[in-house]
Amino acid sequence: ESSAFKKKKTAEQERPACEALRRTGVGLLFWVITGLDFVVCVLQVFNDPIHGHIELHPLLVKIIDTPQFQRLRSIKQLGGAYFVYPGASHNRFEHSIGVAHLAGQLGQALKTKQPGLNITDRDILCVQIAGLCHDLGHGPFSHLFDAMFIPRARPGTEWRHETASLDMFDHLVESNGLQDVMEQYGLILPEDRTFIKEMIHTDNNNDQEWPYEGRTEDKSFLYEIVSNKENGIDVDKFDYFARDCYHLGLPNNFDHCRFLTFARVCEVNGRRYICVRDKEEDNMTEMFHTRLCLHRRAYQHKVTKIIETMITDAFLKADRHIWIEGSGGNMFTLSTAIGDMEAYTKLTDAVFEQILNCAFNAPQELRDARNILRRIINRDLYRFLGETRFEDPTEVCTNVFTINMDYGMNDEDPINHLYFYSEHDTTHAFRRRPWQVSRIRPTHFSEQLVRFVCRRYADMDNFKQWCRANGFPEYQLLIPSHSSL
Repeated sequence: ESSAFKKKKTAEQERPACEALRRTGVGLLFWVITGLDFVVCVLQVFNDPIHGHIELHPLLVKIIDTPQFQRLRSIKQLGGAYFVYPGASHNRFEHSIGVAHLAGQLGQALKTKQPGLNITDRDILCVQIAGLCHDLGHGPFSHLFDAMFIPRARPGTEWRHETASLDMFDHLVESNGLQDVMEQYGLILPEDRTFIKEMIHTDNNNDQEWPYEGRTEDKSFLYEIVSNKENGIDVDKFDYFARDCYHLGLPNNFDHCRFLTFARVCEVNGRRYICVRDKEEDNMTEMFHTRLCLHRRAYQHKVTKIIETMITDAFLKADRHIWIEGSGGNMFTLSTAIGDMEAYTKLTDAVFEQILNCAFNAPQELRDARNILRRIINRDLYRFLGETRFEDPTEVCTNVFTINMDYGMNDEDPINHLYFYSEHDTTHAFRRRPWQVSRIRPTHFSEQLVRFVCRRYADMDNFKQWCRANGFPEYQLLIPSHSSL
């Protein structure tokens, strides 16, 4: 028998088994067709508290079942906020699965509503992989590591968790031999691998008219799904708004399901953008307002930032005494592990317990770090002295923390960067005009807070003297009792 006939016969033999699987209701079954080969794919079901029952492609499950992705189970989504909000115990693991799910939903919605976009199943799978892997590069306690610890441990080093996500994704694929598996499920390498990485992060600093290599410009809208550089509206935010509010016990007034329902792709000046119905303006405004509220009430909560400062101080003291084995048997510290993905895979929130339980005769710096973490456990926190919008806090920079609050685009209204369409013409995109803006909408979209924190009780008198000498208003000077923290 010819090889082609054997493949056809094998496929015909598999079909009854596939029908039996379909009748059992185990996941969602579909075919990946490459030539005459039929690959049976059963989507695995995950029960998520935010999105309900999620069905994921087997390739996504292959990625999830790796040490590099499982590591995200041990990295808190909200860092030090768990010490303030008891419910904020969720991790990067479940958030990443949620983003992959929403990325697939948005991609499929656009494909169904607009067949002319030529969105393929391969495109949607790549977008889902990007959503799944976009946070692989986060370090212990999430943003604490790249925004607070690394800048002080390695001054001048330009390192962000987004770039680490790209390195970790490469390490995940190569160390687990997933190249062949990706091709088995219909991906084309290296084109699709490049596309996935571009959706996770790209600097876009070149002067090329179209800076991407993974997809051509006619599919520009795909780059807005996971990480939207145009206006900040993406499925990453959809998931963490819903998930963070759920675990913090805070209201979420933004309905991402309406966005998925009313999203369409329109062409503007030769490039395609994801747009939304004009009547959804209030819903989108709520999205950005929800972001601001989460920063004010949780992410930048004064006690959250104090605890994260204490964890950072402890990590800095322990840095030279925590060793992690990486590739080739080389050893790395907390701050140098970012340069070796094998070592970085082993770096999680567990380092907190490692420092907290260090030996009695450990080096003095490590014991000092342990004492700082013990103060967190015993609620003996640094003292919050006051908060203001004072313009020049540099004279007391050792005790000053600057907090930026905005709607996501610094001083600009992010709605001005969003394209709308009307029910009368779903192909024409437009931006909101000045006379269409409600008079009761905000006119300022950012502010900078200056907080004064005392690491040692002896600093308090010095701080009071500085305030009075520099005309710091008395009503802004807050010296709370220990119990108020």
